[in-house]
Amino acid sequence: MAGSRSVVLAALFANGAIAVLKFLAFLVTQSPAMLSEVYHSVSDTGNQVFLLIGLRYGERERTRSHPFGYGKAQFFYSFLVSVMLFGIAGWESATHGYEALTGHGRVLGRQAELLGYEFPGVWANYAVLLGAIGFESYAFVKAYREMQRQIERHGWSGFREAFRRTSDTTTLTALTEDTVALLGLGLALVGVFLTEQTGNHVYDAGAALLIGLLLMAFAAALAWENKRLLLGESLPKADEDELRRIVEERPEVDSIVGFRTVYFGPNDVLVTADVAFDPALDTEGIDDAITSLEDALRAANPAVSKVYVEPETER
Repeated sequence: MAGSRSVVLAALFANGAIAVLKFLAFLVTQSPAMLSEVYHSVSDTGNQVFLLIGLRYGERERTRSHPFGYGKAQFFYSFLVSVMLFGIAGWESATHGYEALTGHGRVLGRQAELLGYEFPGVWANYAVLLGAIGFESYAFVKAYREMQRQIERHGWSGFREAFRRTSDTTTLTALTEDTVALLGLGLALVGVFLTEQTGNHVYDAGAALLIGLLLMAFAAALAWENKRLLLGESLPKADEDELRRIVEERPEVDSIVGFRTVYFGPNDVLVTADVAFDPALDTEGIDDAITSLEDALRAANPAVSKVYVEPETER
């Protein structure tokens, strides 16, 4: 949880500062790509606020109305981020880029003045974009290291598997945002540069359109990954099979009648097992076997926080 919070705070600081700088640069140059980047950074800043709310809300103690706690709040707020903010920013960016692409371009090279010194306005774009790359790189490294730590802890093959299997949607969302941000900044930088060099507004406007499409694509991917956890996804099959094997191999167990797992929060898994025990066991023996099973399942997978074992008659 602490790792996720530090990732989000780093991104919040970076995106808030960048949004202000990008807007100032847009006022100077009226660049479509720069306006798309303003939308992008405002979106990202709002994203971090929602993710922090999700982290805070998810830490609340369980209540009678929420007996398994509020861990799923992080799934909800991450989903909200991907749909409302990422999607809206992507649509606005793409729409603005398309209108600029099909309309008349604007001149990027008009003069600007700062402290009595005149300079080409496009320099403001370059300065802000390069500075933004520096800020975003800092946030990206924080998110990358946290996700790498999780990959090593779970033994995943890489980031592709982590994207499909992680329950830490907060870190996943932050890493995705930072990746998209760096790609968008690169597109904006290339678009502004080519428009300045050629005098053709198509490059700048095209960059704005591509940034919007990029945002919407990643928004859809993030929404899909959050949906699986909101709907109550189980552990990956390999992990669940490992837990089943632990139960089946216990000498006190005759068979497994039912076995289910479900995420109730990041790294917070509920396991329920309907187990047919050895008929020779008395009530005390079954109670000891259940306690031993619960301890074994928690030890096998650190994400398992709650275990319910129900003695059943074999069917």
